Amino acid sequence: MLSLGNVVAGGDRHPQLEVDLDLIRRLDRKGPRYTSYPTADRFVEAFDANAYRIWASKRNIGGISRPLSIYVHVPFCNTVCFYCACNKIVTKDAAKAAAYMDYLVAEMRMQSELFREEPRVEQLHWGGGTPTYLSHEQMSALMQRIRESFDLTPDGEYSIEIDPRKVGDDTIALLRALGFNRLSLGVQDFDPVVQRAVNRIQSEEETQQVLTAARREGFRSVSMDLIYGLPRQTVMSFNRTLEKVIAMRPDRVAIYNYAHLPTLFKPQRRIHEEELPLPETKLQILGLAIRRLTDAGYVYIGMDHFARPEDELTVAQMQGRLHRNFQGYSTHADCDLIALGVSAIGKVGPTYSQNHRSLDDYYDALDHGDLPIMRGIELSADDLARRAIIQSLMCHFELSTQSIEIAYLLDFESYFRQELEDLKLYEAEGLIDIERGWIGVTPKGRLLIRNICMVFDRYLRAGEDRARYSKLI
Repeated sequence: MLSLGNVVAGGDRHPQLEVDLDLIRRLDRKGPRYTSYPTADRFVEAFDANAYRIWASKRNIGGISRPLSIYVHVPFCNTVCFYCACNKIVTKDAAKAAAYMDYLVAEMRMQSELFREEPRVEQLHWGGGTPTYLSHEQMSALMQRIRESFDLTPDGEYSIEIDPRKVGDDTIALLRALGFNRLSLGVQDFDPVVQRAVNRIQSEEETQQVLTAARREGFRSVSMDLIYGLPRQTVMSFNRTLEKVIAMRPDRVAIYNYAHLPTLFKPQRRIHEEELPLPETKLQILGLAIRRLTDAGYVYIGMDHFARPEDELTVAQMQGRLHRNFQGYSTHADCDLIALGVSAIGKVGPTYSQNHRSLDDYYDALDHGDLPIMRGIELSADDLARRAIIQSLMCHFELSTQSIEIAYLLDFESYFRQELEDLKLYEAEGLIDIERGWIGVTPKGRLLIRNICMVFDRYLRAGEDRARYSKLI
């Protein structure tokens, strides 16, 4: 018999997580995931390639020397997964990837010129799409170009997203030889009925083979991604998926809420809405997943991420070093992020920038000898303070208001008077504790951390439309 009531998880070394399904049901709303603040939908076209170049030239002024992180977006996929909301191109024409590689190298050459004085890279991530859509020769050539353009430190974190259906042991061995030390495996759900409903047929055996190969080759970490709320999912069926995942013992598990937004993401129109689980069922699946993962020894990091107690994310959170960026939780808080590829988002100093989202616009900019930046934003002093608050709450579930006062030269109680007033609702619900100098998120408030962070979002406070966002839980 499955227990679907409230869940309390944790231990002596790690703060507890309490899942109050009735409270979540009452307070669930639409809002951002805060992989950045301000969020990408606040970027403006006035921030262009020239603005980016200016800030890149300023990054080492004053003796500040930040290492680099690189994100490479490979948009191609062989087949379409109906739930997917990523920027991808579904094609079996390998020539398209070959052309993309040429432009990617051209962009990398232009970017490396801007950072040649301090090219040290501590973090690299290939995402998509499906990065392993590229051939072995293409992946090798791309990594060689990266190493020629930048200085990848020996102890860096180098990760890649993998579709277990498309790789064999030889690919895993190649990736390790190229320097990758972390893998992220898309699983979503092992139930065949659910897989057919979302057009992603992937066996447990395929996934286990990749995991076994990764361990044999010496990868430092393997994570698995799951999604709850997919069509034809039930509590019992997802419990079977959890059993299989837990038996495989990945180092990290992410469990994402499926956001059905067919007006924004065309592939989702092929999902039958009547087959989606009811909101109550989704909550029960979430509660079950948290209980099963924490009972199996995983630590709740935040949002939708779990990690084993010895994992670097868990250690970083305990030591106060955890950070959140466009790839999720990270241990590298001080890096400037270089974005390569269509739609990729970067961060340099107090700025964010995003490349063009269509291949035609991306190619056209590079053909004209310019960086393919579509939009971005230069953060104000207010943005920087609010970003620091949201980062602290999302990564560590607590905030030293004094640290914000010192870093941003403001009086917290006066500057955020309205926000503190609005937080009283969550304090009354038992989600937070507010003491002089501190705001702490309680075990009951952890799953609703996005609600709490939204209080400090100036753009949402201005009354702008939230329809573009998905439900929080």
